[in-house]
Amino acid sequence: MSACKKARAEATSVVSSDRLSSLPPELKGDILSRLNVEEAVKTSTLSSTWRDAWTNMPKIFLRDGNFARTKFVTLVDMVLSLHNGTVEMFDISGSKTYHDEFGRWMRMLSRIRPRSVTIRLNSGPGYRIPSCLFSIGDLRVLHLQNCVISLPRVFQGFKRLTHLDLKNFSSTDMDIQNLVSFCPVLSYLKLASFEGINYLNVQAPKLKRLHVFGDFEDINLDAPNLEAAILSLAHEAKAHQSVPIAHDMESHVKKSLGDLSGIKTLGISGIFMKYLSKWCILTKFPAVFHRLEHIYLVICFWDQRQVLATCSLFQNAPNLKKLDMWDHSSSTLDQDQASIQELTMQVQLDHLVTASVKDFRGLDCEVNFLAKLLSWAPALEEVKIEWTGKTECSMVLAKLLALPRVSPRAKVIVTFL
Repeated sequence: MSACKKARAEATSVVSSDRLSSLPPELKGDILSRLNVEEAVKTSTLSSTWRDAWTNMPKIFLRDGNFARTKFVTLVDMVLSLHNGTVEMFDISGSKTYHDEFGRWMRMLSRIRPRSVTIRLNSGPGYRIPSCLFSIGDLRVLHLQNCVISLPRVFQGFKRLTHLDLKNFSSTDMDIQNLVSFCPVLSYLKLASFEGINYLNVQAPKLKRLHVFGDFEDINLDAPNLEAAILSLAHEAKAHQSVPIAHDMESHVKKSLGDLSGIKTLGISGIFMKYLSKWCILTKFPAVFHRLEHIYLVICFWDQRQVLATCSLFQNAPNLKKLDMWDHSSSTLDQDQASIQELTMQVQLDHLVTASVKDFRGLDCEVNFLAKLLSWAPALEEVKIEWTGKTECSMVLAKLLALPRVSPRAKVIVTFL
């Protein structure tokens, strides 16, 4: 009986092995894409039919991790030189330096023409992106970190690129302007922590989401289909030339906000918020955001200018449904704060349903703002507070829970971190 069972098991194993071996190359490649590259290459020892299966993997993920540098270089060289299938996604990241090999890898990568490229080699100075990478015409997604971007003299553009994400990079005004404008179907753009860009000119007719965090002096937006924008100036040193004043009708803050009048999500933080607040109380908001439903704000609650700017934004967002705020209160007080009177502005937030405050410290200015918010929102259902301050919480918590609310359904939920 045991001999029969053993024979059946061996027969089943042979059948299963035959089924695996008879799978088409595309399906084998898809299976191997679920493994890391080193494991996928090892499957070449399974049988003769699997020997070259890994060379058809549609997705290639390379991480140096615990690899010795020389072993990782050999692995990348082998994968890029021997791959002969269609590559949907190429993703490489590492914590070691590969400047000597980078140009060779990019030349090999451009020959296999992937549709999505992610490069995150974060050790050492920025990697200069060679011109061959800009010749991959079928590219849909491009994500680069720690790089230097200089477009070739002849750049035809990425006609199919929809997603562009650049972080920790350096470039020039003209190169970034041309890179963006030569991507006619671009729908997502993120530019973070960059150098060398003073005037940011974004011309993207299909753009829907924009995230900019960095040092820039001027910004111009020509994106009629934009739905979500998060804007942040990183340092005051670079932003001082754009300080808007009452008679400055061409204020870049004013113009950029006017260009965003059709968006559904808006995020403002950093020095951009500070300068918006200085301008906002001197002149009218440039637009009414009829479609705006979600606002992110990094705000200093004791800065009454920022509070007034926030209230002005609320007044011009009649359909706001969701509000997320991060408290960024400083330990020092601006000298011009003493002249700002107690907040008396009345705001109607008829459609606001949820609100949250992160990095809550238990300060009186925070509690006072929440009291106003609860009195302005008749449809409010929930206010979430993430408490990170060291202030004695029992009295403040009692005050928070006792705040009157115009909405009978409004709940105040406090989480201590």
